[in-house]
Amino acid sequence: MNPPSHPIVLCVDDFALHPLIDQAVLQLASKGRISATSCMSTAPRWRTAAHDLKPLRPHLAVGLHFNLTESHGGLYHALTLKQAIAQAYLGRWRAAQWQAVWREQLDAFEAAMGTAPDFIDGHQHVHQLPGVRQALLAEITARYAAHERPWLRSTVPAGRLWSSSKALIIATLGGYSATRLWRTAHLATNHGFAGVYGFDAPTPAAYRAHMQSWLRQVQPGSLLMCHPAAGVVQGDAIGTQRLGGGQQIVERAVAVTDRQKLIGIEDHHPVGLLHQRVGLGVV
Repeated sequence: MNPPSHPIVLCVDDFALHPLIDQAVLQLASKGRISATSCMSTAPRWRTAAHDLKPLRPHLAVGLHFNLTESHGGLYHALTLKQAIAQAYLGRWRAAQWQAVWREQLDAFEAAMGTAPDFIDGHQHVHQLPGVRQALLAEITARYAAHERPWLRSTVPAGRLWSSSKALIIATLGGYSATRLWRTAHLATNHGFAGVYGFDAPTPAAYRAHMQSWLRQVQPGSLLMCHPAAGVVQGDAIGTQRLGGGQQIVERAVAVTDRQKLIGIEDHHPVGLLHQRVGLGVV
């Protein structure tokens, strides 16, 4: 079968953060409406939640959602986002410290899933911060053979999405630099990033409008992130927005607007496949 003419990866972030998020992921994946989910291996329920993902592979890519800023109700020693940015830009942590955190979260992912992650990204995009991005490069090149290495999320905006101030800030806070670093090291990344907004879509129609604007800007190999949930996640800063962008809205937006642009992932280590079908960049 020929690949779609304009394929993208549609990824749900934050798997294992809350059962309602996991429910949305499982329902969307079972219907073929998403192609990836990124997982918080720091979450107390990660090992149990991971069991439900295994039957969905290889059609669903499963990645590591690297975490520095989510405490899971005080059960994980986390930084605030401001603290994480300050630690990174002021160089307060040594490279070995960052790499130890990467190793711990990759170990937890592999212990639950039995394989390396298909890809790696970061909660609040902390994977791209200075020091953190170099430690990621060092850890995965030491840990995995070239054909096993996960692809990495680039937050460089797709098309003209840099015109969004929030998307531009995210890309400037390490996105451009990390992408150059990883591609120079011949690691695969997505081509263009979408899904960034101010969590200001109080209605399904408002979120659908965002989705349509993102889909107009993506290119082959782009990644579009989303944050659905099956209900309001209590205590979550974007809990109500997860419902506004819930699984029915994501499903309808993709199905009605541009379903042909969505691909599935058909390999546990999809680097070679994604180069072929999605055009993920290594140069």
